[in-house]
Amino acid sequence: MGAKAREIDGYKLWYSGSTKAKNGVAILVEKELADFVVEVRRKSDQIMAIKVLEGSVFVNVVSVYALHAGLPEDTKKLFLDDLDMVIQDVPRSGQLFIGGDFNGHIGADSVGYDTVHGGFGFGERNSEGVSMLDFVVAFDLLVVNSFFKKKEDHLVTFKSGYRKTQIDYFLMRTDSRRSCKDCKVIPSEYLGTRHRLLVLDAEFKCSKRKKRRVGDPRVKWCTLTKENAGLIAERITEEGAWRKAEDADSMWEALVDCIRRSAKEILGSSRRGGNKMEGAWWWNEEVKEKVKEKKEAYVEVMNSGSDEEREIKSIKYKAAKKVAKRAVAVAKSLAFDRLHIDWGPRRGRRKFLDWQGLGQERLGI
Repeated sequence: MGAKAREIDGYKLWYSGSTKAKNGVAILVEKELADFVVEVRRKSDQIMAIKVLEGSVFVNVVSVYALHAGLPEDTKKLFLDDLDMVIQDVPRSGQLFIGGDFNGHIGADSVGYDTVHGGFGFGERNSEGVSMLDFVVAFDLLVVNSFFKKKEDHLVTFKSGYRKTQIDYFLMRTDSRRSCKDCKVIPSEYLGTRHRLLVLDAEFKCSKRKKRRVGDPRVKWCTLTKENAGLIAERITEEGAWRKAEDADSMWEALVDCIRRSAKEILGSSRRGGNKMEGAWWWNEEVKEKVKEKKEAYVEVMNSGSDEEREIKSIKYKAAKKVAKRAVAVAKSLAFDRLHIDWGPRRGRRKFLDWQGLGQERLGI
């Protein structure tokens, strides 16, 4: 079976299993939603998990296949320890859904486990069911199946001849209980498998992804100097479209439009949605180089193969990010120092008068 992924009839399937085809787990995701799967973790041939970004919420789905009842207790404990590690890696801010074959009977009543068992189970509780409920209590989870009153056909998850049991369950965190709308078994006459399809309906709010704004390019006013300000004033004076206006409002609109077009041609423009820092009045070549290195390091992290490689490249990215941040701080500090010198109490007044005189002379005021 191995650990691979494939596309099947509009869906994407991730699976994990041993080469002996003894055990195996899989998760099937609609193709449109598969583009937002940000992580696939194959813990073993009995546990795997995926993380899906839906809006601003991370949805973590874990598929499990517990060990059979006849195996030694030490072997069963290893399975629970592995599941323990997977659950601990999911932050409280993310949604968590665990589903699969737990090979345990939680029983019809909730005696002793009122906080995690809703009282609508099936059959008699056994030792494996007790271990499962203890595990659920320890991680502040609940057995979703048991919180919905259903007919027997919608409770039984495993049927073989006259034998009927409930061994497949959905688990989720107690604080997400309200997001669960329904959980039931879908009866079927299909005899290819003795397990029946267990369905969980959950609903949770998530903010929509903001689309990047695409609009007209912005004028690079940060490149304005005394020299190119004179060129802009000459261009405005030559065009003189604002002089032909009939009233003050239309004159102002024509003048503003003329200034923007002239400034765009002389100072240049930058696209919206790009790097907001690039082209800033304190921007310099050193900052540009450090930011570029940081971006390249981030791309390497995203293209990492194994977890070990990702961890190593993440360390390099954090270091590059720190260097870039320091370069930005230094550039801003130097730019403000120059600004304070140029626009001090004495020199600032002279500069203001020079620019004011230049503007009046160029515009013919």
